[in-house]
Amino acid sequence: MRFVKGHGTENDFVILPDPDGALDLTPEAVARLCDRRAGIGADGVLRVVRTKAADIEGAGIDPDIDAGAEWFMDYRNADGGIAEMCGNGMRVFARYLVDAGLAAPGEWDVATRAGLRRVTLGASGDVSVEMGPADVLGPGEATLADAVFQGERVSVGNPHLACRVDGPLAALDLSRAPGFDPAVFPEGVNVEFFRTVGERHLEMRVYERGSGETRSCGTGTVAVAAVAARGMDEPGEWTVDVPGGRVTVALGRGTSRLTGPAVLVAEGETRPGWI
Repeated sequence: MRFVKGHGTENDFVILPDPDGALDLTPEAVARLCDRRAGIGADGVLRVVRTKAADIEGAGIDPDIDAGAEWFMDYRNADGGIAEMCGNGMRVFARYLVDAGLAAPGEWDVATRAGLRRVTLGASGDVSVEMGPADVLGPGEATLADAVFQGERVSVGNPHLACRVDGPLAALDLSRAPGFDPAVFPEGVNVEFFRTVGERHLEMRVYERGSGETRSCGTGTVAVAAVAARGMDEPGEWTVDVPGGRVTVALGRGTSRLTGPAVLVAEGETRPGWI
Protein backbone atom coordinates (compact mmCIF):
# COMPACT_ATOMS: atom_id res chain seq x y z
CA MET A 1 0.00 0.00 0.00
CA ARG A 2 1.52 3.30 -1.12
CA PHE A 3 1.27 6.21 1.30
CA VAL A 4 2.27 9.82 1.84
CA LYS A 5 2.51 11.46 5.26
CA GLY A 6 1.46 15.09 5.72
CA HIS A 7 0.15 17.54 8.26
CA GLY A 8 -1.68 20.85 8.60
CA THR A 9 -0.61 22.72 11.77
CA GLU A 10 0.56 19.30 13.08
CA ASN A 11 -2.84 17.68 12.58
CA ASP A 12 -1.29 14.75 10.72
CA PHE A 13 -2.60 12.28 8.17
CA VAL A 14 -1.69 9.17 6.22
CA ILE A 15 -2.62 9.84 2.59
CA LEU A 16 -3.54 6.77 0.53
CA PRO A 17 -3.56 7.30 -3.26
CA ASP A 18 -6.45 5.17 -4.58
CA PRO A 19 -7.67 6.93 -7.74
CA ASP A 20 -9.62 3.92 -9.03
CA GLY A 21 -11.24 3.03 -5.70
CA ALA A 22 -9.53 -0.38 -5.53
CA LEU A 23 -8.54 -0.38 -1.84
CA ASP A 24 -10.60 -2.36 0.65
CA LEU A 25 -10.00 0.07 3.49
CA THR A 26 -11.38 -1.53 6.65
CA PRO A 27 -11.65 0.25 10.02
CA GLU A 28 -9.02 -2.17 11.36
CA ALA A 29 -6.57 -1.23 8.60
CA VAL A 30 -7.10 2.49 9.28
CA ALA A 31 -6.48 1.99 13.00
CA ARG A 32 -3.25 0.06 12.29
CA LEU A 33 -1.98 2.74 9.92
CA CYS A 34 -2.71 5.49 12.48
CA ASP A 35 -1.17 3.65 15.43
CA ARG A 36 1.71 5.83 16.64
CA ARG A 37 3.69 2.95 18.11
CA ALA A 38 3.00 0.01 15.81
CA GLY A 39 2.04 1.83 12.61
CA ILE A 40 2.84 4.96 10.63
CA GLY A 41 1.03 7.21 13.09
CA ALA A 42 -1.60 9.85 12.33
CA ASP A 43 -4.78 11.56 13.49
CA GLY A 44 -6.58 10.12 10.45
CA VAL A 45 -6.43 8.70 6.94
CA LEU A 46 -7.14 10.58 3.70
CA ARG A 47 -8.04 8.21 0.88
CA VAL A 48 -7.60 9.95 -2.49
CA VAL A 49 -10.19 8.56 -4.90
CA ARG A 50 -11.83 9.87 -8.06
CA THR A 51 -15.46 10.74 -7.36
CA LYS A 52 -16.66 8.60 -10.25
CA ALA A 53 -14.82 5.59 -8.77
CA ALA A 54 -16.12 6.06 -5.22
CA ASP A 55 -18.95 4.08 -3.72
CA ILE A 56 -21.55 6.81 -4.18
CA GLU A 57 -24.13 5.44 -1.77
CA GLY A 58 -21.65 4.12 0.76
CA ALA A 59 -19.60 7.32 0.76
CA GLY A 60 -22.64 9.54 1.18
CA ILE A 61 -21.85 11.50 -1.98
CA ASP A 62 -24.72 13.36 -3.61
CA PRO A 63 -24.18 12.58 -7.32
CA ASP A 64 -26.20 15.61 -8.40
CA ILE A 65 -24.15 18.04 -6.32
CA ASP A 66 -20.72 16.44 -6.43
CA ALA A 67 -20.51 15.19 -10.01
CA GLY A 68 -18.45 18.24 -11.02
CA ALA A 69 -15.63 17.44 -8.57
CA GLU A 70 -13.00 15.06 -9.93
CA TRP A 71 -11.69 14.04 -6.50
CA PHE A 72 -13.39 12.74 -3.35
CA MET A 73 -11.75 13.03 0.08
CA ASP A 74 -12.61 9.83 1.94
CA TYR A 75 -11.67 10.80 5.49
CA ARG A 76 -11.35 8.31 8.36
CA ASN A 77 -10.60 9.07 12.01
CA ALA A 78 -7.72 7.29 13.76
CA ASP A 79 -10.06 4.69 15.25
CA GLY A 80 -11.27 3.73 11.76
CA GLY A 81 -14.55 5.62 12.01
CA ILE A 82 -15.85 7.57 9.02
CA ALA A 83 -16.08 11.37 9.33
CA GLU A 84 -17.93 13.91 7.21
CA MET A 85 -15.25 16.56 6.81
CA CYS A 86 -11.81 17.70 7.97
CA GLY A 87 -10.56 21.23 7.32
CA ASN A 88 -6.86 20.55 7.93
CA GLY A 89 -7.19 17.29 6.03
CA MET A 90 -8.71 19.11 3.08
CA ARG A 91 -5.71 21.44 2.85
CA VAL A 92 -3.28 18.50 2.99
CA PHE A 93 -5.42 16.59 0.47
CA ALA A 94 -5.31 19.51 -1.98
CA ARG A 95 -1.57 19.99 -1.51
CA TYR A 96 -1.02 16.29 -2.27
CA LEU A 97 -3.07 16.49 -5.50
CA VAL A 98 -0.99 19.41 -6.78
CA ASP A 99 2.31 17.89 -5.63
CA ALA A 100 1.46 14.58 -7.36
CA GLY A 101 0.45 16.30 -10.61
CA LEU A 102 -3.16 15.18 -10.26
CA ALA A 103 -4.47 18.75 -10.17
CA ALA A 104 -3.15 22.14 -11.22
CA PRO A 105 -2.62 25.07 -8.84
CA GLY A 106 -5.63 27.37 -8.74
CA GLU A 107 -9.21 26.93 -7.58
CA TRP A 108 -11.32 23.77 -7.79
CA ASP A 109 -13.85 21.71 -5.86
CA VAL A 110 -13.30 18.56 -3.81
CA ALA A 111 -16.19 16.27 -2.88
CA THR A 112 -16.64 15.30 0.78
CA ARG A 113 -19.39 13.66 2.80
CA ALA A 114 -20.37 17.19 3.86
CA GLY A 115 -20.68 18.34 0.22
CA LEU A 116 -18.37 20.24 -2.10
CA ARG A 117 -15.49 22.28 -0.70
CA ARG A 118 -13.59 24.74 -2.90
CA VAL A 119 -9.83 24.94 -2.40
CA THR A 120 -7.42 27.66 -3.51
CA LEU A 121 -3.67 27.05 -3.63
CA GLY A 122 -0.48 27.76 -5.51
CA ALA A 123 2.38 25.43 -6.36
CA SER A 124 3.60 25.90 -2.76
CA GLY A 125 2.58 27.73 0.39
CA ASP A 126 -0.67 27.97 2.32
CA VAL A 127 -3.98 26.50 1.20
CA SER A 128 -7.43 28.07 1.59
CA VAL A 129 -10.65 26.06 1.83
CA GLU A 130 -14.19 27.34 1.54
CA MET A 131 -15.75 25.63 4.54
CA GLY A 132 -19.40 26.51 3.99
CA PRO A 133 -21.63 27.83 6.76
CA ALA A 134 -20.78 27.45 10.44
CA ASP A 135 -24.21 27.05 12.03
CA VAL A 136 -24.41 27.87 15.74
CA LEU A 137 -27.26 25.66 16.94
CA GLY A 138 -27.65 26.52 20.62
CA PRO A 139 -26.19 25.76 24.03
CA GLY A 140 -24.61 22.52 25.18
CA GLU A 141 -22.21 21.42 27.87
CA ALA A 142 -19.14 19.27 28.32
CA THR A 143 -17.57 17.83 31.44
CA LEU A 144 -13.92 17.30 32.36
CA ALA A 145 -13.38 15.44 35.62
CA ASP A 146 -15.81 17.18 37.98
CA ALA A 147 -15.98 20.47 36.06
CA VAL A 148 -18.84 21.48 33.77
CA PHE A 149 -18.14 23.72 30.77
CA GLN A 150 -20.90 25.61 29.01
CA GLY A 151 -20.60 25.78 25.25
CA GLU A 152 -22.36 26.19 21.95
CA ARG A 153 -23.25 23.45 19.51
CA VAL A 154 -21.91 24.18 16.04
CA SER A 155 -22.19 22.37 12.73
CA VAL A 156 -19.40 22.84 10.18
CA GLY A 157 -20.56 19.85 8.18
CA ASN A 158 -19.54 17.82 11.26
CA PRO A 159 -20.56 18.29 14.92
CA HIS A 160 -18.76 20.54 17.40
CA LEU A 161 -19.20 21.77 20.95
CA ALA A 162 -17.23 24.99 21.43
CA CYS A 163 -16.67 25.93 25.09
CA ARG A 164 -15.28 29.32 26.10
CA VAL A 165 -12.95 29.30 29.11
CA ASP A 166 -11.35 32.14 31.07
CA GLY A 167 -8.29 30.42 32.50
CA PRO A 168 -5.20 29.01 30.77
CA LEU A 169 -5.93 26.19 28.35
CA ALA A 170 -2.77 24.37 29.42
CA ALA A 171 -4.45 23.61 32.74
CA LEU A 172 -7.08 21.41 31.08
CA ASP A 173 -6.61 17.64 31.19
CA LEU A 174 -7.57 16.29 27.77
CA SER A 175 -5.98 12.90 28.25
CA ARG A 176 -9.52 11.51 28.44
CA ALA A 177 -12.57 12.29 26.35
CA PRO A 178 -14.79 15.08 27.69
CA GLY A 179 -18.26 13.98 28.71
CA PHE A 180 -21.29 15.10 26.69
CA ASP A 181 -24.95 14.20 26.26
CA PRO A 182 -25.18 11.35 23.71
CA ALA A 183 -28.83 12.21 23.12
CA VAL A 184 -27.69 15.60 21.81
CA PHE A 185 -24.71 14.20 19.90
CA PRO A 186 -25.68 10.67 18.81
CA GLU A 187 -22.78 10.51 16.32
CA GLY A 188 -20.25 11.87 18.81
CA VAL A 189 -18.77 15.36 18.83
CA ASN A 190 -15.51 17.29 18.59
CA VAL A 191 -15.12 19.34 21.77
CA GLU A 192 -13.18 22.63 21.63
CA PHE A 193 -12.02 24.76 24.55
CA PHE A 194 -11.06 28.30 23.58
CA ARG A 195 -10.33 31.73 24.99
CA THR A 196 -9.80 35.22 23.64
CA VAL A 197 -6.19 36.43 23.67
CA GLY A 198 -6.51 39.61 21.57
CA GLU A 199 -8.58 41.51 19.04
CA ARG A 200 -10.20 38.82 16.85
CA HIS A 201 -7.52 36.47 18.16
CA LEU A 202 -8.30 33.14 19.85
CA GLU A 203 -6.43 30.15 21.16
CA MET A 204 -7.91 26.65 21.19
CA ARG A 205 -7.42 23.06 22.26
CA VAL A 206 -9.58 20.24 20.95
CA TYR A 207 -10.54 16.65 21.67
CA GLU A 208 -11.64 15.04 18.40
CA ARG A 209 -14.06 12.14 18.30
CA GLY A 210 -12.26 9.00 17.22
CA SER A 211 -8.79 10.56 17.53
CA GLY A 212 -8.35 12.08 21.00
CA GLU A 213 -6.63 15.40 21.60
CA THR A 214 -5.05 16.61 18.36
CA ARG A 215 -2.63 19.42 17.70
CA SER A 216 -5.19 21.19 15.54
CA CYS A 217 -8.68 20.81 14.05
CA GLY A 218 -9.62 22.90 11.02
CA THR A 219 -13.39 22.65 11.36
CA GLY A 220 -12.93 23.25 15.09
CA THR A 221 -11.16 26.57 14.48
CA VAL A 222 -14.08 27.64 12.29
CA ALA A 223 -16.52 26.59 15.02
CA VAL A 224 -14.82 28.62 17.77
CA ALA A 225 -14.49 31.68 15.52
CA ALA A 226 -18.20 31.47 14.71
CA VAL A 227 -19.08 31.35 18.41
CA ALA A 228 -16.70 34.20 19.28
CA ALA A 229 -18.14 36.35 16.48
CA ARG A 230 -21.78 35.98 17.54
CA GLY A 231 -23.54 39.33 17.73
CA MET A 232 -20.97 41.18 15.62
CA ASP A 233 -22.20 43.16 12.62
CA GLU A 234 -19.07 42.20 10.67
CA PRO A 235 -17.73 38.76 11.70
CA GLY A 236 -14.58 39.37 9.65
CA GLU A 237 -11.27 37.56 9.93
CA TRP A 238 -10.02 35.71 13.01
CA THR A 239 -6.63 34.36 13.99
CA VAL A 240 -6.76 31.05 15.84
CA ASP A 241 -3.71 29.62 17.60
CA VAL A 242 -3.63 25.88 18.21
CA PRO A 243 -0.86 23.75 19.76
CA GLY A 244 0.41 22.94 16.25
CA GLY A 245 0.52 26.47 14.85
CA ARG A 246 -1.79 29.19 13.55
CA VAL A 247 -4.62 29.42 11.02
CA THR A 248 -6.86 32.19 9.77
CA VAL A 249 -10.65 31.93 9.66
CA ALA A 250 -12.64 34.42 7.55
CA LEU A 251 -16.35 34.53 8.37
CA GLY A 252 -18.96 35.88 5.99
CA ARG A 253 -22.71 35.72 5.90
CA GLY A 254 -23.52 32.05 5.39
CA THR A 255 -19.96 31.02 4.60
CA SER A 256 -16.46 30.65 6.05
CA ARG A 257 -12.91 30.21 4.76
CA LEU A 258 -9.98 28.49 6.45
CA THR A 259 -6.38 29.31 5.47
CA GLY A 260 -3.21 27.71 6.77
CA PRO A 261 -0.19 25.54 5.96
CA ALA A 262 -0.21 22.07 4.44
CA VAL A 263 3.04 20.13 4.49
CA LEU A 264 3.99 16.77 2.95
CA VAL A 265 6.85 15.14 4.86
CA ALA A 266 7.39 11.56 3.64
CA GLU A 267 6.23 8.84 1.28
CA GLY A 268 6.70 5.10 0.99
CA GLU A 269 5.06 1.69 0.94
CA THR A 270 3.82 -0.58 3.69
CA ARG A 271 5.53 -3.97 3.92
CA PRO A 272 3.73 -6.89 2.23
CA GLY A 273 1.32 -8.62 4.55
CA TRP A 274 1.56 -6.01 7.33
CA ILE A 275 -1.95 -4.64 6.88
